[in-house]
This record gives sequence, C-alpha cells and structure tokens, in this order.
Amino acid sequence: MTDRIWRRTDDPVFRILTAVVAVAALAGIGASLQTPAPRTSFAGQIAAFSEAGGEFDTDNLISNEGSYLDVMTDLDQRGVRGGAYIGVGPDQNFSYIARVRPSIAFIVDIRRDNLLLHLLFKAMFQQAHTRIEYLALLFGRPVPADLDSWRASPVSRLAEYVNQSRADAKSLDGLRARLEGVLKKVGVPLSPEDLTTIDRFHRRFVEDGLRLQFRSTGRLPQPYYPTYEDLLTATDREGKQGHYLASEEAFQFVKSMEDRDRIIPIVGNLSGPSALVAIGRSMAAKGETLSAFYASNVEFYLQRQGSYERFVGNLSRLPHTSRSVIIRSVFNRGMGGSSSELDSVEQLLARFAVTR
Repeated sequence: MTDRIWRRTDDPVFRILTAVVAVAALAGIGASLQTPAPRTSFAGQIAAFSEAGGEFDTDNLISNEGSYLDVMTDLDQRGVRGGAYIGVGPDQNFSYIARVRPSIAFIVDIRRDNLLLHLLFKAMFQQAHTRIEYLALLFGRPVPADLDSWRASPVSRLAEYVNQSRADAKSLDGLRARLEGVLKKVGVPLSPEDLTTIDRFHRRFVEDGLRLQFRSTGRLPQPYYPTYEDLLTATDREGKQGHYLASEEAFQFVKSMEDRDRIIPIVGNLSGPSALVAIGRSMAAKGETLSAFYASNVEFYLQRQGSYERFVGNLSRLPHTSRSVIIRSVFNRGMGGSSSELDSVEQLLARFAVTR
C-alpha cells in the first residue's frame, strides 16, 4: 500500500507532462510565479521526494509539546523569516509557518499516516474560508451563520463555541462526502484503506473535541500531555498567543500556502537516503535557503538508533545561511513535559565536525 504514492513517477505520461512543464518554464511560457502550482505538481513532488516509510508507536494527531511556542520570540529576534521551512509531525508546524512566513514548506515524517493526516488538513483548508469555519469543520461542529462576525474574535471564543456545540450525524455525513471529493482531486493516489484511515482521524477530532490528546500505542496519555485546547490557547514566554488559529491573519497565511500547494507532506526518514537530499536539490534549483527546521525530539531517537550522523549529513546538504535554525523539543523523562529551543544549523554542523 505504501508504494502507491510514488509509483506515478514511472508513468510515461507523467514523465512527458513533467518535461513539457519544465520546458515551458525555461522558455518563460505559462503562468507567473504568483500562479498556484498545478495539482499534478503537488502530487508529483510528494511522489518524487518520498522514500520508504516506517512505523512509530504513536497516532500523533496533535503535538504533545506544551512548550512549542517558547521559541517564537527567539525566531523573531534572530530574523528567521521566509525561505524554505521543513518540519515533522502534525499541525504545530502551521504555527511555526505562520510566524516564519516561508515561501515553501515540507513536512517530512517517517509515518505515511502523517501524510494522510496532512491531506485531511489540506481538505479542511480548502473547505473553510475563516478560522472559525475551519475549527468547526475539523471538529464536526455546525458552522456559525455569520462568519464575518468571528474574524476579530479572540481564540478563547472559538474554543468556547466548539466546546458548547454538538456534532450532527447528518451534517457530518455530508461533510465527509465533500472531504472525500476534495481528497480525490488533490492528485495523490489514495486506496480505500487510506480513505478509511483519514476518516478515522477525523472521527477522533469529532469524538474527542478540544480534549483530544497525543496517544502512544498501548499507553494512556501522560498527565503533562496538552489537550488541543491547551495548544490552541497557549502563549509564548512573553505571554502572547501564537497558535495559527489565534488570529485570522495567521490562519489566512497558512490557508494561502495550502491553497497554492506550498505545504508539501513527504514520507521520509530524517536520516534516510533520499527524502531530505531530494528536498535540498529542489531548494538549490529554486534558489531557496533553509529558514527553520522543526525536528521535534526526533534527534533523540536518531542518536539512540545510531543514525544521527546520517541526519547531520542530510542537514549539511540543505542550502542554509547563518540565520538557519533547528527547532527542537527536549523531554525531561523524570519530571515530564517538554522544553523547546533553537539551535543554529551552522553551529550544530561545526560542533559535530569537531566532535567526530
């Protein structure tokens, strides 16, 4: 099932279409840079950049990092802006994207389920025009009648609406039919099992509501795992809200990225043989440099598996500058909870070279 996503690159018709697009671009023919990329480009990049997936013992529908906003002020002070963003995991990436404002973003995760989750998010963004509509659709609540009146509302009011509303089975059936129609137009080959998985993810959002938490296989959520509401209403170290749904302007930026196919979910291992390498080549060809790389706590697992050196090698092949940073999360196994921090990519590479 996992190999269906990249099989299209072997299709002769796909190769011809790709060549035609490349020639047209070199000749200056076709749409301007402001024109949204064709749908085949979105699916084609997923196919071209993805590598063999793997397993991880979490559903990871939301983050378990209550500290994820702690780095926001540091991002601003370091001038981390624009460029290419790379991240792992679910929608905490959108909050970083809303702050960094990259021109393109790649979400690289070893689990193909994360790709399917991001396709669900993409379909939601396509259906929603405002953040209250997006939140209502994601959690299967009725969409308020007067959407414009919600544009300036604090995020606490949005949370209150979701908490006080109830899902309607009939409207949910209609929503799921619309979402499936959107997903089929995205261009990524999806099996019946894939669609069932996406529907299962959506049902978790609907059933758990804003109480939704990160889950690990065979283990109950830890007491320090934040709920979706905790993440939604969280503040940074300066006491400022930073979730991408905390302001209409932030939501609209992320939506514009999704609508233009500029947030591309990839199946890949950060220490794998091809995913990050292919992304780096694409960035170099387009003159893009890395702005922020959100690695969560993946480095911990790579070190434990003995594959951290391969990750550093992949990282070094991404075009970067003195402002390029890694956003990482560190979990205190004894105390519980996480802390988030920034590290300079150049300094990390230099330290690794010295300690080898």
